[in-house]
Amino acid sequence: DFGTGALGDMGCHVMDLPFYALKLGYPATIEASSTPVNRESPPIASRVEYTFPARKDLPNLALPEAKLTWSDGGLRPTRPEELPDGEVMGDWSGGCLFIGTKGKIVSANYGGNYKLLPQDKDFPEPEKTLERVKDDPLGGGRHEMDWVRACKEDRRNRKEACASFDYAGPESETVLLGNLAIRLQQLNRKLIWDGKKMKIKNIGPEDKLRFRKQPEGFTSDIGKRFAEPEWEEVSALEIANEWIKHTYREGWAL
Repeated sequence: DFGTGALGDMGCHVMDLPFYALKLGYPATIEASSTPVNRESPPIASRVEYTFPARKDLPNLALPEAKLTWSDGGLRPTRPEELPDGEVMGDWSGGCLFIGTKGKIVSANYGGNYKLLPQDKDFPEPEKTLERVKDDPLGGGRHEMDWVRACKEDRRNRKEACASFDYAGPESETVLLGNLAIRLQQLNRKLIWDGKKMKIKNIGPEDKLRFRKQPEGFTSDIGKRFAEPEWEEVSALEIANEWIKHTYREGWAL
């Protein structure tokens, strides 16, 4: 989780609900804003906006363009007017809010305890068409043991896990794109993303980023710690490509 903040910690769990339900795939654009951030650690709070293209080629279904907004660090979406005063939106740790053309859904974190809004509207209950992952006789979590089962089965005829790499890979990439947008927010633009090529399409060699230069080593000298900082300019294209396909370095040594 180092350096990836709340997105790296909880993003895949929280965003799994909209990613799976709306069959989002790769986003077309990403834009972010946050409290101060540097190259080594995440901000205290951030907001990331993703737009996803229409999904017109799904079996028996066509979904329009969708917008997904991630907020953390105490930031929350605008409270729905249909939610009664005093009623918690989600739960203490967060939640999801779906805004549709005919109503809204608000859920606790990880998709539990959902509510349909407005609550006085008679929404038809959908049929249960999705297969449920059953409890494993050996115990353990349902989806964890479902993954173990898929690993043990012959790949030529196995049943894919409910969260196979084909699904989890693109979702994880989408979540981490939020951190990329946070670190590139100095560019003051929506980033246009090519998911298949893992490339930002609207960054060029002329684009630069300005970061506070990190001093070598550590010091307890307060005067040095609070001295006027030095700044360095780096190529936005080069550092973005490095963040997308990271070259891992040696760990810190004391």
